[in-house]
Amino acid sequence: MKLVFAGTPEVAVPALDALLASGRHEVAAVVTRPDAPAGRGRRLVASPVAQRAEEAGIEVLKPARPRDEEFLARLREIAPDCCPVVAYGALLPKVALDIPARGWVNLHFSLLPAWRGAAPVQHSLMAGDQVTGASTFLIEEGLDSGPVYGVVTEDIRPTDTSGDLLTRLAFAGAGLLAATMDGIEDGTLKAVPQPIEGLTLAPKIQVEDAHVDFAAPALRVDRMVRGCTPAPGAWTVFRGERLKLIQVTPLPDRTGLAPGELAVGKNNVYAGTGSYAVELLWVQPQGKKPMKAADWARGVRIAPDERLGA
Repeated sequence: MKLVFAGTPEVAVPALDALLASGRHEVAAVVTRPDAPAGRGRRLVASPVAQRAEEAGIEVLKPARPRDEEFLARLREIAPDCCPVVAYGALLPKVALDIPARGWVNLHFSLLPAWRGAAPVQHSLMAGDQVTGASTFLIEEGLDSGPVYGVVTEDIRPTDTSGDLLTRLAFAGAGLLAATMDGIEDGTLKAVPQPIEGLTLAPKIQVEDAHVDFAAPALRVDRMVRGCTPAPGAWTVFRGERLKLIQVTPLPDRTGLAPGELAVGKNNVYAGTGSYAVELLWVQPQGKKPMKAADWARGVRIAPDERLGA
């Protein structure tokens, strides 16, 4: 088939690579979000997908909005058979959805209908799921509601962050998306409507949503930190400033600390929660680089009555 691939961040690059390497289909063009400011100089930088497409000598389309007539006209000229999508980042209007003969097929990082929305991996981790995966489905106008072509599953490991899990799903999902394109082309795959049961939503996690409540149980604190790492970054407050929490570990045998209460050893920092303590392993003070929690504690010299979240 002739394909136009839509995607923007680094997590979409493995899928583009898989389609380029398949040798079965032609990736005629790539659709991605416009260049965005990055770095200290805030200079405009092309998306990871755009950079990879340019390396491969593929035409790159960067519409400000996917309903822009110039973009739609070019898409009609290319006349793709199908448009595979991975984390494109913009809502596709019906006028665009109707152009490819076999539609737009999205790779979504959950086992649909669980965790429809922008942040499925983060919400899966924060909810304490033990298994997740990726799904390919035909895009409709509803939110991640279209019929499903295929799935792959992935176990969630005890120390996974959303970054860890998303990386594994990006590569597993790349193979799934390529296989889905093959199945659509040869007629061996048929999309199956999603069940109504098990539907959950995964809206984008804002910075305010990543505020850790140390009155919650230790497992909840751990899941919040892992689910929000690397983005948007779990945080608490210490001495009136935000302290980012990069890695903690629950300690069921350590009790006796009130929520947010700190206990500092020679090489360890513990914080109380609503159940048992967690050990702070890596933190990032406001305006500074990530550091070991023990080094942070030595630098700030925590007083006996100081707490996180105060």
